[in-house]
Amino acid sequence: MKTIGIIGTNGLPGKYGGWDQLVIHLTSNLKDRFNFIVYTSYTSIDKNTKDYNGTKLVRIKFKANGIQSIPYDIVSMIHAIRCCDVLFICGTSGCIFLPIIKMFNKKIILNPDGQEWKRDKWIKPVQLFLKLSERIGINNSTYIISDNQIIKEYIRNEYKKESTLIEYGGDQVLKTGLSETTSKKYGITQGKYAFKVCRIVPENNIDIILDAFSKKPNTNLIIVGNFENSKYGKNLKIKYSPFPNLKLLNPIYDQAILDELRSNCGLYIHGHSVGGTNPSLVEAMNLGLCIVAFKVDYNIVTTENKAIYFENEKDLMAIIEMFENNQLNIVSYQNEMGRIAKNRYKWSIITDKYAEVFDR
Repeated sequence: MKTIGIIGTNGLPGKYGGWDQLVIHLTSNLKDRFNFIVYTSYTSIDKNTKDYNGTKLVRIKFKANGIQSIPYDIVSMIHAIRCCDVLFICGTSGCIFLPIIKMFNKKIILNPDGQEWKRDKWIKPVQLFLKLSERIGINNSTYIISDNQIIKEYIRNEYKKESTLIEYGGDQVLKTGLSETTSKKYGITQGKYAFKVCRIVPENNIDIILDAFSKKPNTNLIIVGNFENSKYGKNLKIKYSPFPNLKLLNPIYDQAILDELRSNCGLYIHGHSVGGTNPSLVEAMNLGLCIVAFKVDYNIVTTENKAIYFENEKDLMAIIEMFENNQLNIVSYQNEMGRIAKNRYKWSIITDKYAEVFDR
């Protein structure tokens, strides 16, 4: 069997991030067809852990995120050329090293993710580096995977390269009822509140969303994210915590609790403006939720133009008002999102597509 080295993620065991779920399902669904080596950050496992669920782990003494992601990826690549037939690289942080790796005649598969260099959290020099790294990665890979049709078109137009479209699964989520304990704890009623889970960064339009809901006190919003990890997040928490209808929660890694809060919301708010197919969005679609998404091409393509869209605070406030007045056909939107997810965003579908590329 071919040995596939998975590089650039936090590794195993994963939490609920998109890369984490991809690695979990690739190694679980395809372990009878391929040998996997998953390069894993020292922050995710102790030094004595050598495998997880039958998958070999290689512990790297760098963090998988931030500036350390560059040496993290490079060290992983150097190890992988000695023992892997295929290098599957998630993200472009360490791709400046790919021209050297390419000299070893290894199959290199790159999923560049969304356009990381566009994110507002990066200062200009970092954006320029990430753009350069993206260019080097795409030009030095054997195969490229796009997770969204808009990313596929961008790669074709920008780099004159063709890529394989493979999105994300989201059916690991489980639709559950709202318990009385959870209802009392957060002051919510099934179908009568809004929910959002995301990283707390400017390109996810958290400030627009919080401002709109702060002016609509009759609708509760639960938002789960890493508020304490940045000045932006901390300032938002200080500003909006006093509003009784806004529940600003730190990250929840218990899948059951997260699923319960998501499953029972009336509106699922998706504010992402940068990136491709977002994992949290396809998870919400698999739960059959009524999606209110920021109006950008990525989100429109993911939801097949069947969701509710907003471009600014005024739009979102109007949607909330319609929700409060029972003027939205919630069930129709829920059914559409569930139908699309069933046809496109199942892990069995996604991992089979990856297997085709690994075997190519």
